[in-house]
Amino acid sequence: MIEIRPLTRLDAIVTIPGSKSLTHRALLIAALVDGESILINSLQSEDTNYTTQALERLGIQFLREGDLLHVFGKGGRLNGGVENIFIGNSGTSMRFLTALVALKKGHTLLDGGERMRMRPMSDLIDGLMALGVNAYCRDDQGCPPVIIESKGLRGGKAKVRGDKSSQFLSALLMVAPYAEKDVECEVTGHLASKPYVKMTCEVMSNFGVEVHRSESGSFFVKAGRKYQPRRYFVEGDASNASYFFSAAAVTRGKVRVENFRPDSIQGDSGFLNILEKMGCEIIRGDHWAEVHGKELKGIEVDMNEMPDLVPTLAVTSAFACGKTLITNIGHLRSKESDRISALTRELRKIGIRAEEGEDWLKVEGGKVHGAEIETYNDHRLAMSFAIAGLIAPGIKIKGERCVDKSFPGFWEVFEEVYR
Repeated sequence: MIEIRPLTRLDAIVTIPGSKSLTHRALLIAALVDGESILINSLQSEDTNYTTQALERLGIQFLREGDLLHVFGKGGRLNGGVENIFIGNSGTSMRFLTALVALKKGHTLLDGGERMRMRPMSDLIDGLMALGVNAYCRDDQGCPPVIIESKGLRGGKAKVRGDKSSQFLSALLMVAPYAEKDVECEVTGHLASKPYVKMTCEVMSNFGVEVHRSESGSFFVKAGRKYQPRRYFVEGDASNASYFFSAAAVTRGKVRVENFRPDSIQGDSGFLNILEKMGCEIIRGDHWAEVHGKELKGIEVDMNEMPDLVPTLAVTSAFACGKTLITNIGHLRSKESDRISALTRELRKIGIRAEEGEDWLKVEGGKVHGAEIETYNDHRLAMSFAIAGLIAPGIKIKGERCVDKSFPGFWEVFEEVYR
């Protein structure tokens, strides 16, 4: 457990690490390249390490030199002898690797930790089955462990539900160039977290494969268009930048975040626009942004495209005047924790009125007091509630090392706000 020290004045400059979402995508795609690619500024975290370790077992070699990661791809030829892959609680690793192992021949079981065994996979399984892969969940609950029995990816047309996670679609798109036939993915229902699919398509394009959209919204990938080796820079993580922007907002201080692109392809860079609506002053540079905190006001905002920032916004809203209504976030109930319920409980614990619905959260700003925060082993809850401790004495974060999942150096960077 760690206790957060309040501060009286905030004027800081911090630098954030590479994006977890972009690192995952670049790792998977570079592994499919036939030859060497170099990833610059890629993130080393618990989640991305699960991905690299699985790729190593599948025959991909890596060499790290400072902030350069050399990836020696094998053109889709994977080690068929691997039968078991464990990916902890990394949902991204589970979804992306499940699609990847469909390219190899043989039997593969993918499993994870206790929470991972509660996260939905059936929509991805259905998509793989439609593309010629024998895939199923071992316990018939639509969650891991997942078993893939494959002779390669046939291709064709798959319908993919998009309301629970955009990662199912992203996973299929990234492996689609290595199918025997063209791949068409038709999204049924509302597509959650659309910016993440756009991110996937852009990384694919950077490595030489284009994804085409039809007027009806289907995604097309031509067979035989292979990824090409390249140097790829992983820009700073917009999700992790949000905690420091929030710190400036709640303290009415000033924070500049470097290694951050305000015009990033990452949807979470849009958090700056939300803080502006709440009353903050924002200054944007080419590779940095600065937030000047002002008196905050409650707002109503649809966060479907920025789900990872709902905890950051919820804690920020605790210091706003009035109510903040966060809508269209039902898919947060199947993240590392049930984030809607967890936020409601922990906000009430620090003296804030919070109400929840199936897909919404309402937070009324008020007087925050100290409490022990249960993080439910959810990295985003730990980092978000740390911000509250900059104002209210007595905020203690339990299980603080859960931040290793996405931002192992968080507590060290967090110390920069005190200098």
